[in-house]
Amino acid sequence: MKRLTLILAAILTATSLMAQSTKTVIVPRPMEVTSVKGSYTVSAKSVVVATEKELVRPAELFVEYVAKDLGATLAVKQGDKGAIVLALDKALATEEYTLNISSKGVKIVGGTPQAVFYGLQSLRQLVSAGEITKRGVKLEGVSIKDKPLLGHRGAMLDVCRYFYTVAEVKRFIDIMAIHKLNRFHWHLTDDQGWRIEIKKYPNLIKVGSWRKETIIGHNRQSKIYDATPHGGYYTQEEIKDIVKYAAERYIEVIPEVDMPGHMVAAVASYPYLGCREEKLEVRTRWSISKDVLCIGKESTFEFIEGVLSEVVELFPSQYIHYGGDEAPRVRWKECPHCQKRIADEGLKDENELQSYFMHRVEKFLAKHGRKVIGWDEIIYGGINKSATIMLWNDKNRAKAISLGNDVILTPKYYCYMDYYQTKRPYCNKEGLMIHQNRILTLRKAYSLDPYEGLQPSEYGRIKGVQANLWTEYIPNFQEVQTNLLPRMAATAEVGWTIGERNFDEFATRMHHLRKLYDKNGILYAPYFFDGVDEIE
Repeated sequence: MKRLTLILAAILTATSLMAQSTKTVIVPRPMEVTSVKGSYTVSAKSVVVATEKELVRPAELFVEYVAKDLGATLAVKQGDKGAIVLALDKALATEEYTLNISSKGVKIVGGTPQAVFYGLQSLRQLVSAGEITKRGVKLEGVSIKDKPLLGHRGAMLDVCRYFYTVAEVKRFIDIMAIHKLNRFHWHLTDDQGWRIEIKKYPNLIKVGSWRKETIIGHNRQSKIYDATPHGGYYTQEEIKDIVKYAAERYIEVIPEVDMPGHMVAAVASYPYLGCREEKLEVRTRWSISKDVLCIGKESTFEFIEGVLSEVVELFPSQYIHYGGDEAPRVRWKECPHCQKRIADEGLKDENELQSYFMHRVEKFLAKHGRKVIGWDEIIYGGINKSATIMLWNDKNRAKAISLGNDVILTPKYYCYMDYYQTKRPYCNKEGLMIHQNRILTLRKAYSLDPYEGLQPSEYGRIKGVQANLWTEYIPNFQEVQTNLLPRMAATAEVGWTIGERNFDEFATRMHHLRKLYDKNGILYAPYFFDGVDEIE
């Protein structure tokens, strides 16, 4: 009987510890959370201490973040003693941190300053959800050990269909930081607008950054236009500023120059880039254009190399995204230059012609010490093992893995933030979306399994996940936010959290994160919080 009692006690203790280890308000959910006796109240007198010089800037950002919660800006100093101590431990991984709160204070230790920054983001959420007292914000004792599941945790913003200001792009980066995302995929060129200043080719901003008007209503149904010019671009100095801003928040900016398709803005700027060399206009409606870059002419490669030479100077990222998606073969089939290229290079068809183009671009970037990411269409016609595949067609996952390439998951049915958020557009408040019948609820976004259908030996090929926001029907930054949130939080947890995930438990934490959104003036869609996102 005594032995049975001891066994039952052990089971109850283990169950209690398990419950403690999963109870938290933090999004994305940390790897391990354990309750600790005692509490600590963060007050206006609390000092944040950076034990290393490189931790001062993360500390300064943290005190800015929590100033509204505390009603004061905490002091930051370099030293080894204080209420909130930040330290480094090389034994921890690059993005791994520990966070301990006790009656003695708060201590965050990370493998790098980046990891400490993530610990501070967790602390930020705890402060936001903490009990407000006369002295300050009371934090319950806790011990957190945390690190991410995947290395690439990204978000993509399309600024070509609609242009957003520098301040708005920085706001996007701030929202990413809250969710511990670390890769900002910046879609800078497309048929409807060229957004990056290239000094060698000034027409790209004089001509390519502006369209004369924009379609009103859905692309498949409307022939009405607003008769209002739309455009804009980022100067090279503005881009450097944004890259620096992101780096301070440990976010790497990966630029995308989409090629050889989605290039009407470039061809409109320099007609010789097209197979027909016709004078085109920057595209005023959405969908895919048959007018793509002419691969048969060396002048096209001279242009691309000139553009990318400036791109690599502006962006220190390890990767450059070179597109490769949705390039119709129609013009190539009728172009004598392209057909001659196929014959001269011994290529089988136009699929291999595109692969020839992508290989040449990749080789050029490799000379500049860069690697490439391309949409999964780059697998058609042949692909180098060194290219990373960004998988938006989930049907291609098995093929992409079988090729042995690294893969970043952004499957459209889980990660495209321009789909409807409710099973039935709630009171028609969602307005137009790009696909009339495609729905991505918070639950659906959360249900993505990065390793579905894979063998354990293949897990290492999955390098990350990413939320993508295409903006054909998102004309202002308010709607950027309400399309991203709260769904971006689900993608963030898919990429960060190790172990089994539970949507109901995640939903509880989201209500705490909502308070942080509110305090910081961050907009979000209300449907999940109102309980109507899954109503038929």
